[in-house]
Amino acid sequence: MCSGDYCCCSRTILLLTPTSSWQGNSCTYKLFPLPLLYVGNHISGLSSTSKLSLPMFTVLRKFTIPLTLFLEVIILRKHYSLNIIVSVFAIILGAFIAAGSDLSFNLEGYIFVFLNDIFTAANGVYTKQKMDPKELGKYGVLFYNACFMIIPTFVISISTGDLQQATEFSHWRNILFITQFLLSCLLGFLLMYSTVLCSYYNSALTTTVVGAVKNISIAYIGILFGRDYIFSVLNFIGLNICMGGGVMYTFLTIQGPEHPKQQVDEENIPTDTKLESAIA
Repeated sequence: MCSGDYCCCSRTILLLTPTSSWQGNSCTYKLFPLPLLYVGNHISGLSSTSKLSLPMFTVLRKFTIPLTLFLEVIILRKHYSLNIIVSVFAIILGAFIAAGSDLSFNLEGYIFVFLNDIFTAANGVYTKQKMDPKELGKYGVLFYNACFMIIPTFVISISTGDLQQATEFSHWRNILFITQFLLSCLLGFLLMYSTVLCSYYNSALTTTVVGAVKNISIAYIGILFGRDYIFSVLNFIGLNICMGGGVMYTFLTIQGPEHPKQQVDEENIPTDTKLESAIA
C-alpha cells in the first residue's frame, strides 16, 4: 500500500491546507518540476530500501548532502564557509569508507539509492526556491504539489496492484486500524509541513543534514539489532566518521555566522501593511 499511502497523504494535505485560488497554467509553471521530483524521490527510495541493509542505506543517503550543497550554489547562488564544506566532505569520506568495505555489495541497490539522493537534493532545493512569497509561498507549495500528485499516485497504485489490495483489505471496519490509519495521514502531513518550515526558515542543506543526524539512531539500532548487517572494521569506522561529520555541521551551523537569519513571514503580513510599504 505504498503508493496508496502517498495518495492518502496528498488528500490529507488538501484537507488541512487553507485553499487558495487556482492559477491554472501559471501555477503549473511555478510548481514545475516539484511533482516529478517528488514521484522520482519516492519510487527510487522504495526500490533502494528493499535491496540494501538499513545501515548501508543510511550511509549512502548521506550523498544527498553534497548534492544539496552543490545545487544550492548553482540554483540559489548561496555561499558556504570552508568549515561547512569540510564538515560535508567529512560525511562523504565516512560514506566512501563504509560503502567501499560493504560486504553485501548490490549494484542495483546502489544505483537506486544514488538516484534517490539526486531526487531528494533537487526536491529540497527547488522547494526552497518555490517557497518565495513572490512565487507560491510555503502553503502554496504543499497545497498545489498535493493537487498534482493525486492523479499520478492513483495511477501508480492501480498499476502496482496496491489499490486492489487496499480495497480488499479486511480491517477497514476495525476501529483501531481506522484510528491508526487516520493518525498516519495526519502525521504524514505534519512531517511534510515541518520539513517545509525547516527549509523556509533555514536552508535546504540544513534540512538535509538534520535528517542525516536523525538517522544516527537508525544506523546504530540497525547495527545492534538488525540481522542484515555484516560487520567489518572499515565499515564501522566509516559509519562513525560519517555521523561525526553530521554532528560537526550541526554545531557549525548553530554557533557560526552561517546560522541563517530568521526570515520575515511575508505570507502572514497584512495586505494593508504591504500596500503601505509599496507606496512608501
